[in-house]
Amino acid sequence: MGHDAAGPAAPAATVSEPRLLRIQEVAAETGLTPRSIRYYEAMGLLAPAARSEGSYRLYDADDLERLRFIGGLRNDAGFSLAEIGQMLEDEQARSRNRVQFRAGSPAAQRAALTDAIDRIDRQLATLARKRDRLDAMIADAAARRGHLRDHLADLEAGRSPDHAPHTGVPRPIRKASQETAR
Repeated sequence: MGHDAAGPAAPAATVSEPRLLRIQEVAAETGLTPRSIRYYEAMGLLAPAARSEGSYRLYDADDLERLRFIGGLRNDAGFSLAEIGQMLEDEQARSRNRVQFRAGSPAAQRAALTDAIDRIDRQLATLARKRDRLDAMIADAAARRGHLRDHLADLEAGRSPDHAPHTGVPRPIRKASQETAR
């Protein structure tokens, strides 16, 4: 009698219960492999929100956000796992410092601000080193492109591309009949 034509009513979801996902679901959501997720856990970068009765890892929305952050730093920005670990620790400290600042004495507030500034200085140094490495890689790639463009210009001008370090003096192209006459 309590059924309509569509079938029995589904139980209402409890708003206070966060949805927990198994590792395969998390992998699909984040684009990471289960192996990577387990590795990040082994490295101390992540701890599952819970374990099921069957000891399956269960992850919540915060874990998904953390994994996306790790994946972005690792894949998009090329950070090492040590650098990622430090940045994650800095984020956790930022939360602790915020609580300490809001509830603390002026001395505790000063300590929280000093710690936060030190951590940001370390992050800025890490980012500057990364930028310097990227700038060097960009300069190297631009030099290689310039060298290849010089070869192309030589070919288009009827000269043989110089395979030695670029001297700025192009060599003329030898025709096959000139090569066999030698």
